[in-house]
Amino acid sequence: MTRDPLGRAPVALMLPAALALAVLVVPLLAMVAATDLAALPDLLASEALRDALWLSVATSTVAMLACCLLGLPLAWVLARVEFRGRRIVRAFVIVPMVLPPVVAGIALRTAFGRSGLLGEPILDVTGFAFPYTTWGVVLAHVFVALPFVVISIEGALRSAGVEYDAAAATLGAGRWLTFRRVTVPLALPGIAAGLVLGWARSLGEFGATITFNGNYPGTTQTMPTLIYTERQADADAALALSLVMLVVSVGVLVALRDRWLVTA
Repeated sequence: MTRDPLGRAPVALMLPAALALAVLVVPLLAMVAATDLAALPDLLASEALRDALWLSVATSTVAMLACCLLGLPLAWVLARVEFRGRRIVRAFVIVPMVLPPVVAGIALRTAFGRSGLLGEPILDVTGFAFPYTTWGVVLAHVFVALPFVVISIEGALRSAGVEYDAAAATLGAGRWLTFRRVTVPLALPGIAAGLVLGWARSLGEFGATITFNGNYPGTTQTMPTLIYTERQADADAALALSLVMLVVSVGVLVALRDRWLVTA
């Protein structure tokens, strides 16, 4: 075993660290232990689970495409452009991260509902309304996941260093060319990590989705809302479905860890 040149880790730090790890791990292990694994095959064969899982994966993936198209430019502005009010803009970006999920759903309904600030004119012009549709689920996922994506990518862009942009500028590259050929390639692992974390957050979204879109099988019923429904009728089924979500979430993070989520 390699000795740490800084000496032994102090017990005053190791004990709370171990307690923090236990707080995170013990509930997950308890859930796995309490799950009736014999019931899993029947649940996995159910149409409701397949529909909900497919809807969760599809809407989360589409939401991440939107987050990439919108979040990467916003993160670049926050990381590279000096302007008055940048702290206020960053604060607005962070707000959805700390909002109660139900409040996020109410905010979405106020803005994009049939009589909402933006929803009513959209409905008048196009005849389309977001609530209670699959696109409404995507919108809810974008709203809750975009802050995670923006903040993660902003950190990656700052870590990439502005000196490389300056070097490109001295060679005659404009900001758009520098962004495409220098900034993004250097920050690509961090950008990918931000999108993966945003995807995982989107996959687990519940409160804003059910408040804004309801819980309609095949249309707006994602895995979290299906688990919520099953929890009220069959606790064992809810445990089994929760285990499926845990396996999917951990599987994605483990599969991408070595390439995108490890920085040292």
